[in-house]
Amino acid sequence: MSSAAQQSRMTDYIERGIVDGATPAFGGRGPVEGLEQGAYVRPTMFVGVVPNAVIAQEEIFGPVLSVIPYADEEQAVEIVNSTVYGLAGAVFGEQEHAMAVARRLRAGQVDVNGGAFNLSAPFGGYKQSGNGRELGRFGLEEFLEVKSIQR
Repeated sequence: MSSAAQQSRMTDYIERGIVDGATPAFGGRGPVEGLEQGAYVRPTMFVGVVPNAVIAQEEIFGPVLSVIPYADEEQAVEIVNSTVYGLAGAVFGEQEHAMAVARRLRAGQVDVNGGAFNLSAPFGGYKQSGNGRELGRFGLEEFLEVKSIQR
């Protein structure tokens, strides 16, 4: 991690995930073996995470991943859209179907089947992720002021 404070923040998220009933499938508590000095955190993947858990609802910005089970596509889209954030997402599947699902996600950028990063595409999130857009025409428009004059 970039600092001891960030390491502590990640450790708190890992502890919170366990307290909230999620199961670490990989990683978890404790120091990184062989890297006891420094601000290291064990990359952790939780399974069985409920959609309203803290580790599912907050932007963690560290090596902590939440896997949330869902019964069907409707529930999956509902889970994705239920967070107050919406920076980026990804959908994998048959191309046309994946595109249809991607259109339903409330995120500023959605990759379909591992789509390549496009420097010309606008970048920025929905809801509480990001503030405005960067790159492309929409990024340029962030620097413009629009005026309406009626007579």
